[in-house]
Amino acid sequence: MKSTLRLSLKSGEKIFVNGAVLRVDRKVSIEFLNDVTFLLENHVLQPEDTTTPLRQLYFIAQMILINPEGKEQSLALFRKSISMLLSCFRNEEIRTELKRVDAQVSSGRTFDALKAIRGLYPAEEAILNSNEITPAVVKELRREIAPW
Repeated sequence: MKSTLRLSLKSGEKIFVNGAVLRVDRKVSIEFLNDVTFLLENHVLQPEDTTTPLRQLYFIAQMILINPEGKEQSLALFRKSISMLLSCFRNEEIRTELKRVDAQVSSGRTFDALKAIRGLYPAEEAILNSNEITPAVVKELRREIAPW
């Protein structure tokens, strides 16, 4: 990290830092002075919220960050998922962005990949609502890439 990073957290808020979960008991500001892997609570997707293919991909990518012990397993599942999604989506915007997300994760920029995946949610919703990807394909994706 080239400069410090300051975050403000509200009372009771959680933050995931290098695989540990921290909860603050009052409003605080924290400053990271060196490289750190973190996720704010409002960016953490719960398993029950992985209702679409891209949300499943997001969940897998977030596990790379917040579960260092299972990183290799999560990376393998991420690679499988990206491959399946690229074969299912026809929308060029999503395909291009998925390739960029894959490159980001491969280069260790998983936090940036999470942000990019979140940005694709509206396009994915439009595609799913138009049945460009059939419900049967979505079900198959869910079965293949979400063995939680």
